[in-house]
Amino acid sequence: MSTGNTRTVMQTADIARALTRISHEILESNKGADGLVLLGIPTRGVTLAERIGGLLGEISGSSVPVGALDVTMYRDDLHRNPTRTPRPTQIPAGGIDGKTVVLVDDVLFSGRSIRAALDAIGDIGRPAAVRLAILVDRGHRELPIRPDFVGKNLPSARSERVNVHLAEVDGVEEVTIAS
Repeated sequence: MSTGNTRTVMQTADIARALTRISHEILESNKGADGLVLLGIPTRGVTLAERIGGLLGEISGSSVPVGALDVTMYRDDLHRNPTRTPRPTQIPAGGIDGKTVVLVDDVLFSGRSIRAALDAIGDIGRPAAVRLAILVDRGHRELPIRPDFVGKNLPSARSERVNVHLAEVDGVEEVTIAS
C-alpha cells in the first residue's frame, strides 16, 4: 500500500509475526526466560518491549520483567537534533545486575540511540549481558552496533524516513517508508 511518497512495508500481521519470531529467538538464545530483563527505549521501544514481554510469558510460562530506559540525556547529538522531553527510566524491581538485558527499540539507523542506551545502562548497574532487539533495521550505521534480534531488515536510502506506528501510541499499526 502507498500514498504519495509514502509506502507501507509492514502491517499489523507482519508486526505481530516479527515480534513472535523475535520472542522465540530471545528465549532460544537465553535458554529460557530466567534472568531476562527487557528495557524499551521510549517511545515505541517501550510498547514493543511490553508486547515482547507478554509473548515471552505466553511462550515460556514465566513472567519477564519489562522496563523503560530513557536515553535522551546520554545522546551525543543533542546539539544537532531537537530534544524531546525526557521520559522516566523505569527499572524493574530486582534491577539489572547479573541479568541478561534485552534493549528493545523500533528502528535501528545510525546506532547512536543504542550507544546512548549502553551508557545509560552503565550508570544503572552491571548486567551479565546486553542484547539488542529491533523491529526494523534500516542500515546506515555510524557506530559498530549490530542487533541480535531483528524483525525486518529494510534497506533504505539515507534520505528516506522509516516510521513505525503502533496502535497503543498512534492509533494505527504499520511501518512506512517516506521519501
